[in-house]
Amino acid sequence: MKKIFRWIGIILGVIVIAAASIAAYIHFTGFPSYDMQTITTKVESTPARIERGRTLAMMLCVECHRNAETQLLTGTQLQDLPEEFGVAYSRNITQHPIKGIGQWSDGELLWLLRTGIHPKTGKYLPPWMPKFIRMSDEDLHSIIAFLRSDDPMVQPADVDNIESQPSFLAKFLARVAFKPFEYPSAPIAPPDTNNPIEHGKYLANGVFDCYACHSGDFKTMNVFSPELSGDYYAGGNKMLDVNRMLVPSVNITPDKETGIGNWTEQDFINAMKTGFRPDGSLMRYPMGRFHRLTDTEIRHIYAFLRTVPPIKKANMKAENVQPSSSATLGEKQYIQYGCVGCHGTTGLGYADLQKAHKKYPSDSVLADVILHPKIYFGPLTTMPTWEGRINPNHVPNIVAHVRELGKKSGQ
Repeated sequence: MKKIFRWIGIILGVIVIAAASIAAYIHFTGFPSYDMQTITTKVESTPARIERGRTLAMMLCVECHRNAETQLLTGTQLQDLPEEFGVAYSRNITQHPIKGIGQWSDGELLWLLRTGIHPKTGKYLPPWMPKFIRMSDEDLHSIIAFLRSDDPMVQPADVDNIESQPSFLAKFLARVAFKPFEYPSAPIAPPDTNNPIEHGKYLANGVFDCYACHSGDFKTMNVFSPELSGDYYAGGNKMLDVNRMLVPSVNITPDKETGIGNWTEQDFINAMKTGFRPDGSLMRYPMGRFHRLTDTEIRHIYAFLRTVPPIKKANMKAENVQPSSSATLGEKQYIQYGCVGCHGTTGLGYADLQKAHKKYPSDSVLADVILHPKIYFGPLTTMPTWEGRINPNHVPNIVAHVRELGKKSGQ
């Protein structure tokens, strides 16, 4: 009997040592490496491609790569990444030859965006970096044309990359659950834009991956067959805003009670472009605005969503920042109107408010910026227009709070 226990002890010890060795290997080697393929494609840059690429990049790349301080695509911390994945920073993707992608070939960019494998190191990019496996060649070429353009956001910026600190779980999942994708063996043609449902499906599932956020859970989404994702477009996926507050995705199936079955086509277009639902409520970050798309493109997404099987699933309640007992009236209204969802409690969230008190020294001008942001930031700004949606008597209070945020930050 003693020999049996001794052998059991030896076997368990070997198992423990082996498990510890594997864990140490995963911890110290990080994300796995893969073989690389040389892609020789050269992207022709045209004004049409640059403009299309700007439209796509502003909705797919800028949100994660634009730094609130530099206002360039120099990388920033991904504040809405779940804590169990560690701390992550996006990279400098300006045209800087060393710290950015200035020396990357078009083929290397295509390889990265299709497969998720870094073309210089062979390392697998973490799962939070999107991979565009269904996007047409033309749209992907347009993004690259934009990254090569003279747009101010992508001009060479000598800004160091901050290395991410992925958790052991992220490294482990990158070896057992998340894998790179195969580079397409044949060209991916654009959809028939004259077929509203086909075109809308391409935009929703192939370009913006709407199904990923708006299905039940990232764990049950099906990358290769989105229709097989759990609670396909019925929402409930647990997202985070810049304050790390829970903002579950909403049901956008055609269900009339819990989805958007009662929304008209125009309701949908207005919501996507203005950021406000038909009932006047603000759609919270991380839901973006699609005002860079044409009405026809949004109309086609709506047409596709009408074909999705309706699922009766009540929307989960989102968490909200609660004002402290000492909060000023301006702070309470800043929270009430949802400003905190994008700008954060400190004013430095998706967009930087901490310098606004110096940039706009006049209260009347700062108030006008809030009410009419398109005048100051251009027609494609992601900031919603608050004129007619905010009580005019509340604007001075919010202005005062914005100034206080800047003073507290020392900017």
